[in-house]
Amino acid sequence: MHILIVDDKQPVREKIAVLLSQLGYTFECANNGLDALEKAQNATFNLYIIDHLMPVMNGIKLITNLKSREVTAQVPIIFMSTQDISTFTNLPELTLVEQVISKPIDEKLFIQHLKQLLVENSLVHSL
Repeated sequence: MHILIVDDKQPVREKIAVLLSQLGYTFECANNGLDALEKAQNATFNLYIIDHLMPVMNGIKLITNLKSREVTAQVPIIFMSTQDISTFTNLPELTLVEQVISKPIDEKLFIQHLKQLLVENSLVHSL
């Protein structure tokens, strides 16, 4: 499984990278939405882990762009935010993501969501 981590904070990217490495997943990192969109155009990913607030292109705009492209539209997304989730749950773009989590990341919960999404995604692609 190949995963794209998108967050403007290096410590967050590093923490997620360590977790993914421990689970045996490969990954790439992007530090903003525009960087991530370019990487998504040049590589295939099984999951996107996207931060909400970033410079250049925020997570909401990135999600919209990824879901509008046929090649990336079916890839599941974990959306992360430091904001209280209740402040943005009414955004229509959140219907495009499979999971919303709060930061700082709860490692056990994060791993549980990650494994569930990757299993569901592999089942869909095997049908």
